[in-house]
Amino acid sequence: MRGVETRIQEIRHRIFTEVARMAYDTEHPAESRIEALPYEIIPGEVGNFRNDIFLERAIVGERLRLAMGLPCRNAAEHAPLSDNITAADKPETYYTPPLINVIKFACNGCKENHVFVTDGCQGCLAHPCVEVCPKDAITLDRYSGRSHIDQEKCIKCGRCVDVCAYHAIIRQERPCAAACGMDAIQNDKNGKAHIDYDKCVSCGMCLVNCPFGAIADKSQIFQVIRAMQSGERVYAAVAPAFVGQFGPKVTPGKLRAAMMQLGFADIIEVAVGADLCATQEAEDFVKEVPEKLPFMATSCCPAWSVMAKKLFPDYAHCVSMALTPMTLTARLIKREHPNAKVVFIGPCAAKKLEAMRRSVRSEVDFVLTFEEMSGIFAARDLDLTTIEEDPHGVNDASTDGRNFAVSGGVAQAVVNVIRDRFPDREIQVASAEGLRECRKLLTAAKAGKYDGYLLEGMACPGGCVAGAGTMQPVKKSQVAVGLYAKQAEHRTSNETEHIKELDKLVD
Repeated sequence: MRGVETRIQEIRHRIFTEVARMAYDTEHPAESRIEALPYEIIPGEVGNFRNDIFLERAIVGERLRLAMGLPCRNAAEHAPLSDNITAADKPETYYTPPLINVIKFACNGCKENHVFVTDGCQGCLAHPCVEVCPKDAITLDRYSGRSHIDQEKCIKCGRCVDVCAYHAIIRQERPCAAACGMDAIQNDKNGKAHIDYDKCVSCGMCLVNCPFGAIADKSQIFQVIRAMQSGERVYAAVAPAFVGQFGPKVTPGKLRAAMMQLGFADIIEVAVGADLCATQEAEDFVKEVPEKLPFMATSCCPAWSVMAKKLFPDYAHCVSMALTPMTLTARLIKREHPNAKVVFIGPCAAKKLEAMRRSVRSEVDFVLTFEEMSGIFAARDLDLTTIEEDPHGVNDASTDGRNFAVSGGVAQAVVNVIRDRFPDREIQVASAEGLRECRKLLTAAKAGKYDGYLLEGMACPGGCVAGAGTMQPVKKSQVAVGLYAKQAEHRTSNETEHIKELDKLVD
């Protein structure tokens, strides 16, 4: 639903904005502010989104807690919203699992997989639905001639759905579960959605596909602002998918000006790190495939790489060991500014998962999504469309590095480096987007279909521009990224000045 301003997006934006205001407000304690906020966000006496205004406020309260990095509670807990709120000032608060949470009393308890006959049934003479049903689960009403499905017999094969000329038989799936490529969402004992965290890779697709807004992830908005307030020099590493996310009139120069006004020490495009990543993966591919590895999978999408390691452990070593663009950019910043704090600002919920790794925690201190960053801008009443352009808004990144944000861009960047550095080496590529398709890709690779290949996997259909923390339509974002990428001074990743630093960063 990216690009469609629904009530859920409205509430999410308001919550991120209010959490940012709480962090900026040093005169009033957060304990008192958070207790009042549900009444300010959901005013009046009649519910606007659900029938029960008290339920609405309770849901908003849990969302506020999650947006501060605090644990999600169940309906049986009667502690105030401010319970343990002082933990929000501690950086480790964010890293308390789980990252993705189901607010149980916001969940509609949708049926997992349900095939049924709608009022559109015309009671036709052909009744092909009856003829194709392998379990004789469909009968006809003797008076109306309409079809009826016996749910106890139905095996959800969908043959009746396919043959109905009126499309009067439909299959309904729980939206969050249908969007989950890991099959990590199941029913709990009350019929509510439950996340199996042994399967979950925190891609966030369930979050953006739940039409009831019952799923939310934790945020570090509060911690980032408090870090800047305490005098820390906080550097923003902005992912390549940023182009167009804050509106078509917000240029890189305007975004930089706004972020500098917020108090960031500097802003670096993570496309710089993408160039480093592509070069490292190109070198590793040439050295290791096929002599040491049957194939190599790219490393930049954390949800894809974690999925590969969870479901295909025997091939975990085939996932590139190259550092991700986020980590390489953070190392580049901290090599020049050893005492800096780095906040990655991007489209991805799974980057928050990546930042939890012990090997990354020392490099990346905070992770925010574009949507969360938008809340911070709103809290400070910054109009990015009218702000004066900062002429230093563009970094020395390549076209290929900036195209990491779209599906196919990572593999193409690696291929172009190999063609440039190793012109005699042939390279074949296979790619997939969406975790279900990614699983099929690795299943085929396991069977030997892609020996010698470079495999690119993107957990989000469309690439990073479709991440859970984005705000714009995917196609529109892909076009914006492509146009911006063409403006780069360098075409391939190994042409930039930062490549000279690669060996020092990966030691």
